[in-house]
Amino acid sequence: MGELTIRDACEDDLAAIDAIYNHYVLNATCTWQCEPNTAAQRRLWLSAHDQEHPVTVAVLDGEVVGWGSLSVYNVREGYRFTVENTVYVHPGRLRRGVGRALLTDLVERARGLGHRTIVASISADQEASVALHRAAGFVDAGRLRVVGFKFGQWLDCVYLQKLL
Repeated sequence: MGELTIRDACEDDLAAIDAIYNHYVLNATCTWQCEPNTAAQRRLWLSAHDQEHPVTVAVLDGEVVGWGSLSVYNVREGYRFTVENTVYVHPGRLRRGVGRALLTDLVERARGLGHRTIVASISADQEASVALHRAAGFVDAGRLRVVGFKFGQWLDCVYLQKLL
């Protein structure tokens, strides 16, 4: 296996980002989105991110094997120092350190950008994602019961946060 690198995402990465994400849209509860994104929707999503809210990709042997982002947590100005993180890994590359590398990079970027808090909103049944965040120093911040519905089941959402 070659060296994993993490870099800022660009428009050329959008097809790979969507392929990874849409796999989970169709097959998992780690996102509660029920219909895959279109290419136009993904371009709008990327354009909504700025220097303070980056999108990154993990690249291994020239292939995008995961992606992450820091997003606006809430549009109200008082929340401007809080961001929400997202991490997705290609389903064929799980449990190989890609998610950990992406999350570590996002935490470092958030700290360097002057953010104060990172929030993670995770489907409670996604134990690996919760464990990944806890291993990165995120702590439990709350649980909303039966607020999501996908694949015929009601789902809880857990919130974790990391103070920077």
